[in-house]
Amino acid sequence: MRSNSILAWSFVVALGGFLFGFDTAVISGAEKAVQLFWSLSEFQHGLTMAIALLGTVLGAALGAYPSDRFGRKNTLFFVASLYFFSAIGTALAQDWSMFIIFRFLGGIGVGISSVTAPIYISEISPAESRGKLVGLFQFNVVFGILIAYLSNYFIGQFGEDSWRWMLGVQAFPALLFFILIFFVPESPRWLFLHGNNREEAMRVMQKISGDRYLSDIDDILAAQNRTTLGGRLFTKANRVPVMLAILFAVFNQVSGINAIIYYAPRVFEMAGLGAQSSLLSSVGIGLVNFAFTLIAINFIDKVGRRKLMLIGSFGLIASLSLVSYSFFSGRTEGVAVTLYLMFYIAFFAFSQGAVIWVFISEIFPNDVRAKGQTLGSLTHWVMAAIITFCFPALTEMLGGGYTFLIFAGFMVLQLLFVWKMMPETGGRSLEEVGKSVADA
Repeated sequence: MRSNSILAWSFVVALGGFLFGFDTAVISGAEKAVQLFWSLSEFQHGLTMAIALLGTVLGAALGAYPSDRFGRKNTLFFVASLYFFSAIGTALAQDWSMFIIFRFLGGIGVGISSVTAPIYISEISPAESRGKLVGLFQFNVVFGILIAYLSNYFIGQFGEDSWRWMLGVQAFPALLFFILIFFVPESPRWLFLHGNNREEAMRVMQKISGDRYLSDIDDILAAQNRTTLGGRLFTKANRVPVMLAILFAVFNQVSGINAIIYYAPRVFEMAGLGAQSSLLSSVGIGLVNFAFTLIAINFIDKVGRRKLMLIGSFGLIASLSLVSYSFFSGRTEGVAVTLYLMFYIAFFAFSQGAVIWVFISEIFPNDVRAKGQTLGSLTHWVMAAIITFCFPALTEMLGGGYTFLIFAGFMVLQLLFVWKMMPETGGRSLEEVGKSVADA
């Protein structure tokens, strides 16, 4: 009964990840139609593609404040509202400026969600299953990406205004998310540290921890008593988790993942596929992403975060190098590039994709977890915005060969980072992880 409740709460909150993934990928099917509809210049088109990420950067930067001030649950209500109004607004927009305003609002929702949802799930999860439960967030991200690709493929066959429906259908899951949040409790760690509601916190902790709930509460309060710096993130005591969060988030994006997710149909057309075949290949990318994320969240608590990252780094180096070689050699005909990119997505989903939100949500002490998650998420989205904005110009200037070779080179650096610097965080309570990482 206890584990079922925790799983249900985690799954509801992870629906924020579904909307995150859907919002991220849905624009890939509409981007060309939007460019033609408003006769956008290259700069305007790049801004249209990147504006949601700029909103995500703002949302990520602000994410700690509402999460700490108003609670994880109330913040998620706000996120659901942003997703809903963004979907309706972009679908009905009559001019380009209104379109990008509503895309910007959706991006803010993504940014705040990437801070608040992983924190909430990590704070209600038992140590032995925390990786799997927080991994549900990433599972829902890639499920949202897959559904967006499938939705784009089917809706895209219904005429020139189909792009409006592609963007508008997100309103339905956003409304469902808003309703379901009513049925989850507030995070007990937030209630202890920020909400000043010990009675409610103890009730929720008893549901989470069962017979050992008093011991877990003692650990939370002991960790709170060790805090003497007023919850400041940038202190000597937090220098190691701060460094780990920044580097991990940077490597996540310099793999090229968001460029490929956003521009998947365009990448496949660069490789010689037709428009409809490109959309269908994008669905294949989404399926592989979904399948290997599912595999990863079933291994993350058994083999650990670090081992997944080592395996993934080798695979990413190999697959990106093969894509680069295909463009250099001119052998982009047929299915070779599609297969290499699917290998790339598989290794990314098995490593960085599954691990990032789990790892960053674990490595900070309780009193600065929201701020630490904000730092990691903000770094992630700043890099995503830069790469998404620059990717079309980069491929135009350097070609596919050099572009993917650069991504492969960054993955060599990631391998060194994981090997030399990344600690294992699985199997220990959040309080134990926060103390050990800070003491490293």
